[in-house]
Amino acid sequence: MIVVKGLSKSFGKVTAIDAVSFSASDTRVTALLGPNGAGKSTTLRILAGVLRAGSGTAEIDGHEVHAEPDRVRASIGVLPHASGVYARLTARENVRYFGRLHGLSGESLESRIEALIDQFDMRTFADRRTKGFSQGQRVKVALARALVHNPRHVILDEPTNGLDVMATRALREIILGLRYAGCCVLFSSHIMQEVSNLCDDVIIIAGGRVRFTGDLAQLSDSAGHDDLEEAFVRIAGLDGAQT
Repeated sequence: MIVVKGLSKSFGKVTAIDAVSFSASDTRVTALLGPNGAGKSTTLRILAGVLRAGSGTAEIDGHEVHAEPDRVRASIGVLPHASGVYARLTARENVRYFGRLHGLSGESLESRIEALIDQFDMRTFADRRTKGFSQGQRVKVALARALVHNPRHVILDEPTNGLDVMATRALREIILGLRYAGCCVLFSSHIMQEVSNLCDDVIIIAGGRVRFTGDLAQLSDSAGHDDLEEAFVRIAGLDGAQT
């Protein structure tokens, strides 16, 4: 379980997030929604240990992100907005490198790599250098790297950005598979259909503050509208409505 309490972070005079609090549960997919500049990526980067919050706490399975970074890193898999695969390495080598960073080695690591190659349908390009890969291929490699150590918590920052229809469908099945396996999945997205198809719970953040937490039915009730996109717009205050 991921628990965030009163997180705040500023960059100079700009407040990126202000007293953000929410939770994301195991066996559920939780969407973090908000307009550009709302603070989504800042929040996810704090959870991933890349940024330090100005105040507040972020816990993953009871371990505070900055007080116990090693324990947290062992339990999370992160797919950043920019996948950043190593161009000179093959897909297999990218995954193997991250596995070794997590302390895996030998037959257990190689078996895990083979399983991920099959799960993500990477067999045809597993031993090619990633330079020149399509966006969908890069995302598959980056996600395999993030999952090589079987993390219980998965953080995805706009995972379907730039993917074609078939790659998006494949990623959707992977995310649902993680949920069925008991993982806590937290991801940001701008695509309402994706949220509708995947998510159990929704967090809406706008202007650096949380405006809503709850499931999809509660979101519709709170916004007074059944259409997810319209509900999001109303809650986020993007139409000038009272939030």
